[in-house]
Amino acid sequence: METPSQAPSVTRRPKLGDMLVEANIISAAQLKEALDYQHAKDVKLGEALVALHFLTAQELTDFLNNQRKTLMMGDLLVKAGKITFQQLQETLKEQKRSGSRFGEALVTLGYLSELGFAQFFAKHIGVTCLDLSTITVEDASVKMMEEEAIRRLRALPIKRAGGGVLVGMVDPTDLLAFDEVTQALRRPIEVALILEKQMRQVLDRVFRKTGEIQGLMQELGEEMSRNRLDLNQFVNAEMVQDAPVVKILQTLFEEAIRQNASDIHIEPGQHVLRIRKRIDGVLHEQIIREKTVSVPLLSKLKLMAGLEISERRLSQGGRFSLKVGDSDVDVRLSTLPTENGESAVLRILNQTTGLTRLNRTGLPEDSIQRIDKWIHKPHGLVLVTGPTGSGKSTTLYAALNELNTPGKKIITVEDPVEYRLDRIVQVQVHPKIGLTFASVLRTVLRQDPDIVLVGEMRDEETCDIAIRAALTGHLVLSTLHTNDAVSTVIRLFEIGARGFAVASSLIGVIAQRLVRKICPQCSQPYQPSVQEQSWIETLAPDLAGAVFHKGAGCSQCLQTGYSGRVAVAEILEIDSQLANRIRHEDSSGFEEVARANPNYITLGKRGVMLASQGRTTLSEAMYLAGES
Repeated sequence: METPSQAPSVTRRPKLGDMLVEANIISAAQLKEALDYQHAKDVKLGEALVALHFLTAQELTDFLNNQRKTLMMGDLLVKAGKITFQQLQETLKEQKRSGSRFGEALVTLGYLSELGFAQFFAKHIGVTCLDLSTITVEDASVKMMEEEAIRRLRALPIKRAGGGVLVGMVDPTDLLAFDEVTQALRRPIEVALILEKQMRQVLDRVFRKTGEIQGLMQELGEEMSRNRLDLNQFVNAEMVQDAPVVKILQTLFEEAIRQNASDIHIEPGQHVLRIRKRIDGVLHEQIIREKTVSVPLLSKLKLMAGLEISERRLSQGGRFSLKVGDSDVDVRLSTLPTENGESAVLRILNQTTGLTRLNRTGLPEDSIQRIDKWIHKPHGLVLVTGPTGSGKSTTLYAALNELNTPGKKIITVEDPVEYRLDRIVQVQVHPKIGLTFASVLRTVLRQDPDIVLVGEMRDEETCDIAIRAALTGHLVLSTLHTNDAVSTVIRLFEIGARGFAVASSLIGVIAQRLVRKICPQCSQPYQPSVQEQSWIETLAPDLAGAVFHKGAGCSQCLQTGYSGRVAVAEILEIDSQLANRIRHEDSSGFEEVARANPNYITLGKRGVMLASQGRTTLSEAMYLAGES
């Protein structure tokens, strides 16, 4: 709060020309030419820009209207004490950097929750804000409009009210969408504001695609029965536009993205085809009776990935990109010849939602602060450890997102490159042609990088080069496969790293896992069993009296009781005591000192802490700690 002795700060609005350049609508050279024209002709800058045909009058009007709306909402939030002026400025920078909406940028930076911003916005425009997770949405009402129209207009019929319909809109100020909804429903509508994420969850529940996939599979099976020899019609790019196989793949990918699946497994059995999707780390199975459809399905996928269609005796791997709704998706395809035909696994990498920031990983604030301190050091080595699928790449990419500025040269060496990042030089290793982690790293260090990400330290040579890079003025981020943070140093010794080099370079270790989150729709209090209570009292006696929860199971979470996953991590910072033990390669002494450190919290205890907050279950915490 400003004290009387302080002079009030002067808020300087950015000039029109600067805003247009920052938004990449005009170039700096065009702005200079327009300013010269403005001074010569004595006209307004906007008139000069239009006269020089750098943009149209309508484009200028649309830009100014959008800027006024954003600045007005920002000013209102500052005036209401919801955010500070500094936070407003940071939000505007994030909005410009990411191209997102103002509200999305606020939420991304953690200044307001999505629901908090929505409630403020709703109050400002004079409508009700509905939390769809707390009310019943009638399936019949939702189906009053086509799914495509609901997603396009971001308007959801919620329930019939008298002679009208209550419609939730993500943006109630969108008059064109309002008119189209009114025309589609042909009855009076009452508008409320809803969250887009919650709207999508409702649509995923109401318009599940399982039955559609089964029907398309049956249609394809019948078509193949009529003409079993002619498979080319299913794999020729010019002929498959309306073929059932394309509809199957489209529906399959749409369903996978909506359910946030990480992988799709296509497995031919002796009599059936199994399609399994990994959601929150657990596979969910669908049985397809028409086993013969696997051949055209796999042929089309291999064609999309640039693989040899006729080769079914050897395993193959490739990747392709596609647009699914609003999501840009990269897919990694791996095939495997089996007794019953080719099996395939599709790894889904959602480029739209895959990248995040550290404060969105779900890690506790104290862990984020320590990691943030590490990655902003000028040099040293930071390691993220854990098994495959533990979220290591997500955490590393989140760290790179924090560091990715014009003033930093960042190079990554990966196998494979999972997410594409602007401004960052990303290199894919190819061991078959000699492009290994070690060989690429040698070249990378001659490219004048500030920060280097090494996908994995697999061997002595890669480890040695990475550590030398950390000792010679570079910040190096990498991963290892170890069970916990303490055993990471032991693993480095086993690879061949020397104690004095590790002691001088290693900043800290993050040992990470993912646990499933309790579904918020069906979460309920839960009384731990005698065994669980005993385990809590042993591991975290201070949490023995906490109230724990579990999910009862509902349609929203596919009856599992879980929805989404969150990261849990051990954080081990290398201090002088630990560095001294490493320098002497004293593994047992290092472990003893590390576990005695009051700031070192094991994965198991982190899991219990998360469960005590109602975010995950005790069974997930026990699994994390290795208990049965």
